[in-house]
Amino acid sequence: MRVVDLIIKKKNGETLSRDELHFLISGYVNETIPDYQISSLLMAICFQGLSEHEQSDLTLEMLESGERIDLSAVNGICVDKHSTGGVGDKTTLVVAPLVAACGMKMAKMSGRGLGHTGGTLDKLEAIPKFRIALSGEEFFRQVDEISLAVAGQTANIAPADKKLYALRDVTGTVEAVGLIAASIMSKKLASGASHILLDVKVGDGAFMKDLASAQELAEAMVAIGNRQGKKTVALLTDMDQPLGSAVGNSLEVIEAIETLKGRGPKDLETLCLEIATKLLLMTGFEKTREEAFERATTALKDGAALEKLKQMIFYQNGDVRVLEDYSLLPTAKRVIEVKNKSAGYVRKVHALEIGNAAMLLGAGRATKDDLIDLAVGIKVHAKVGDYLEAGDLLATVHANDKHIEEAIQKVEAAFEMVSEKVQPNKLILDIIE
Repeated sequence: MRVVDLIIKKKNGETLSRDELHFLISGYVNETIPDYQISSLLMAICFQGLSEHEQSDLTLEMLESGERIDLSAVNGICVDKHSTGGVGDKTTLVVAPLVAACGMKMAKMSGRGLGHTGGTLDKLEAIPKFRIALSGEEFFRQVDEISLAVAGQTANIAPADKKLYALRDVTGTVEAVGLIAASIMSKKLASGASHILLDVKVGDGAFMKDLASAQELAEAMVAIGNRQGKKTVALLTDMDQPLGSAVGNSLEVIEAIETLKGRGPKDLETLCLEIATKLLLMTGFEKTREEAFERATTALKDGAALEKLKQMIFYQNGDVRVLEDYSLLPTAKRVIEVKNKSAGYVRKVHALEIGNAAMLLGAGRATKDDLIDLAVGIKVHAKVGDYLEAGDLLATVHANDKHIEEAIQKVEAAFEMVSEKVQPNKLILDIIE
């Protein structure tokens, strides 16, 4: 085979075989095929797309370039959830203990964030002494004993994806549904869970800006998962405004704990219950939606899910006192109120503007080497559909010493007010099974 022939083949809209994709991906990982040729191939894929078979084959090639996590030694049904990312998305901190309290196992390898705020690991590191680095033995023992572990990735999972993503990032070839689907699903399949719930965000603060493109991505990922024998379902959820109220690592930990105490924002609680309900149905723990929802709601309301979070913090050497004393978490020096200037209804809360404001304060990373300030962030106090008088609170900015005025300007610009009544955003936009 010659690489140039395969590039031309894809450029002409033809389908690449599994053998041809193996030749290309293994050659790139082994450095026998140079960046410039793979860049050309990626651009051809962006223009011509990938067939369902190509998406599945590319996923498997990326999957088989590294290690897989074997969860067969864990007693029980292991589930996983993945979000495509958004502003204020701290669902793992609620869903993981909630799922464990419902009788399922959550053995989750999480990552750090690049963008608006930190990833799940960064948020967990706001908890004093919390240890994200677990040995394989510790990880599996913890899942067996308390049904739950969220830790840093230790295995060499999908190295082909890491190389390809870095190249896509600098060659303008990130936005291709087939490439996104293969990237996400290669890591999900490697994580070893038998049931996968995908939370595909849609809107201003998400990677997929419109429902049609999000549906296309969700359908591609669900098809890949099911083709590989993993029960896979996708929820398409709103990201035209931040999820919940808190945006920023320490603030999001507090909000997650409050949600597990039954005092969290309604949209965050609703989404977490919906994810747990769907996983209970997917795994066969419950037969009807009513029974599954009741089981998940009971685990949230009776404190069982909060107890699971407490157990995880204890097992991973964190300070469990944070569950009752939020002052133990990193706290910003300044809290600045942003108030509404004229009466009206909130038409939009631009999630991307809020996310960018949080990143300016130091809550996120512009590059992978940036240091995160775990204390800073934004709390959004008004949501789409709310009526506000002049002088009512829109948001509070939690800041230290970085880009405060610029961040405040972005927060102010994020809120659109109108005089006529506005309907609240719909949270669950579609379900792909």
